[in-house]
Amino acid sequence: MSVSEKLKKECAKYVPTQFDPAVDPGYVHPANGWRNENLECQTFEDSEFDLVVTQDVFEHVFNPDLAISEIARTLKPGGAHVATVPLVCKTKPSRRRARLMKDGTITHLLPGHYHENPIDEQGSLVTIDWGFDIANYFDANSGLNTTILFIDNINLGISADLIEVLVSIKQNIPDL
Repeated sequence: MSVSEKLKKECAKYVPTQFDPAVDPGYVHPANGWRNENLECQTFEDSEFDLVVTQDVFEHVFNPDLAISEIARTLKPGGAHVATVPLVCKTKPSRRRARLMKDGTITHLLPGHYHENPIDEQGSLVTIDWGFDIANYFDANSGLNTTILFIDNINLGISADLIEVLVSIKQNIPDL
C-alpha cells in the first residue's frame, strides 16, 4: 500500500492533490478525486492543516521558496510538513537545473532531467538537485523548524539511496 493510499484510508480529512496547469486551481478531479493545487500559490485557507505531506515534489517546483512558505501558511500552529525529496547533492550545495522565466519559457541551466509523473506521461522536469542545505532553505523561507531524518536499517526493510525524510514543524507560540 502506498503512503497516499494509507493516508486516504486512515485519515478522514485527507486531501490528495496534484498540479495540472491546464486545470483551474482548487478543482477536484471527478474521476480520480485529487484536487488541483499549485504548491507555490495554494487555494487553501490559512492554518487549515495539522499535517502536509509532499512526496518527491520539491525537486520539481520552480519557486520552492513560495511553495514552502505556502505550506507554512496552511499549517496550524504545532502542525508539521513531512517531505520526501531526493537529496542527490548530499553535502554539496543544492544546484538549480532550470528556471521559469517571466514570459513562461524555461531556461535549462543543466541538461533536462525528468521523473515519472502520475498525471503526465511526459514526466516532471527536475528544477533543483537538492543537498542537505534544503533544511536551512526551508527554515529561512518559511519560519518552520526543519530536521532531516535518515533511517538505514535493513531489519526494518529500509536501506537505499535517497531515503531522507524532512520534517518541518510550525511552532505553536501562544499569544502573550
